[in-house]
Amino acid sequence: MIDHAGINVSDWEKSKAFYDSAMGALGARLLMTVPEEHTGGVKVGGYGREKPDFWLHESKDTGPGRHYAFVARNRAEVDAFYEAAMASGGKDNGAPGIRAHYHPDYYGAFVIDPDGNNVEAVCHKPERS
Repeated sequence: MIDHAGINVSDWEKSKAFYDSAMGALGARLLMTVPEEHTGGVKVGGYGREKPDFWLHESKDTGPGRHYAFVARNRAEVDAFYEAAMASGGKDNGAPGIRAHYHPDYYGAFVIDPDGNNVEAVCHKPERS
């Protein structure tokens, strides 16, 4: 039901580097930046695979503590997301693994982004043998 979502980021370049890496591991990338003449001079950009689904908006008011979970197509993407996010300045909030308390095939990883948001990659598919 959600078409797209976004967060405020305090340091555009730092957050862009973090999300370029973390989203790249999921096969997504920065697809669009809105011209600053349409945003009042602030940087705004959207990430996705086919269309911008997740937006960054430069702002002094970041409001940390939000949670966003991104779809991973397989468990290897969850692992790659975690490694890329950690290498780009993320903080561990739950290494890749099964979270059976959600359901038996819930495989996720959690990382705190540069503004304190809890971002996750999750795959709901069983591991292939």
